[in-house]
Amino acid sequence: MKITVVGAGLAGCEAAYAIAQRGVKVKLIEMKPKKKTPAHKSEGFAELVCSNSLKAERVASAAGLLKKEMQYFGSLTVECAYECRVPAGGALAVDRDKFSALVTRKIKEHPLIECVSEECCDIPDGVVVVATGPLTSEPLAQKIKELCSEEFLNFYDAAAPIVTAESIDMNCAFSASRYERGGEDDYINCPFNKEEYELFHSELVAAESAELHSFDIRKDVYEGCMPIEVLAKRGADTMRFGPMKPVGLRDPRTGHRPWAVVQLRKENASGQLYNLVGFQTNLKFAEQKRVFSLIPALKNAEFVRYGVMHRNMFINSPKLLNADFSFKKRGGLYFAGQITGVEGYMESAMSGILAGINAVNYLKGEKPISLPRFTMCGALTAYISDETVSNFQPMGANFGILPSLDVHIRDKKLRYEALAQRSVDYFEKGREE
Repeated sequence: MKITVVGAGLAGCEAAYAIAQRGVKVKLIEMKPKKKTPAHKSEGFAELVCSNSLKAERVASAAGLLKKEMQYFGSLTVECAYECRVPAGGALAVDRDKFSALVTRKIKEHPLIECVSEECCDIPDGVVVVATGPLTSEPLAQKIKELCSEEFLNFYDAAAPIVTAESIDMNCAFSASRYERGGEDDYINCPFNKEEYELFHSELVAAESAELHSFDIRKDVYEGCMPIEVLAKRGADTMRFGPMKPVGLRDPRTGHRPWAVVQLRKENASGQLYNLVGFQTNLKFAEQKRVFSLIPALKNAEFVRYGVMHRNMFINSPKLLNADFSFKKRGGLYFAGQITGVEGYMESAMSGILAGINAVNYLKGEKPISLPRFTMCGALTAYISDETVSNFQPMGANFGILPSLDVHIRDKKLRYEALAQRSVDYFEKGREE
């Protein structure tokens, strides 16, 4: 018995390690060092490209809880991260070169893992985990495109910010659809008066954008999905005739049409998350927080995802994948990593662990892992397989995707601690694979 894993990023390495640790042989195919993507520089596995930070360490944070849960599954990357850590306050940051070298060594030294250096140009037969990342090479990307059909494959991530429902100030907002078409709660509307809008516009125009890599730039993305800051620079009223148009809406507080409106649309069926309609952006994350908090109803908003516009190949997982990361239309085929729509280093690694374990279970004729949604791993797997998610976009670990506690805790710090403890209790009391 052998399982093939394609890609030796964090997800691929975790998948290969999880499989091998359960006594099954692995063929790990990685195109480096023979061929590299534009983002990669080293020849090692699990290369950290954009940052050496694996985010917060404390368990009462979304990122910290995710890493804690991964440790219960024997995570290779979390283990290596602690061995290669560097001082970074409350974050778990690593020496990138040492981290990659350590993961590479542990993978190559494992007696059940065979590492093959070649470009994989087709999806292998048998039980397979595809973990090729957001910059999948063109031949394999074409095969995935054929498998998924073009409508279910995205090559560029042009996404608006997402906020938690409970952080929206409904004293400054109202629920309604334009011209009263559709359900009353389809949209939350965040109105501006003239003075508020002019301040927002001036700050948006002056805000600092993130630097784009050459492989991120694609003209048709910007023409078909204009960044809100670019639109703002075309004139003071351009947004008011675009995504912020107030026509068909009446503010119940004033009885009049607002000067401008930001509409928020449900991101999931539970209504825990909302995205800012038409607010695709390339602003730096700190600038998004600063400027978008000038929207009156979002002055205290909790952003669980910031807007992005960059090269990011990912599949429409809710239509294609089950919660165990298996492909619905081909038994024994699993996807893992950012290609599934999880966002972040540790999120990718987590998906690799679960895809690997589930691939082993499939090979042995056993049931896949089923994790409750109140765990961070379970919530992320539920998100990428939830067919009610509209306009599917990648998502990282955040407390907004966890179901609420039975008792509401007003203090956010205490609430996060309780949410984290609920998950920890589940794992420590005995979880069955």
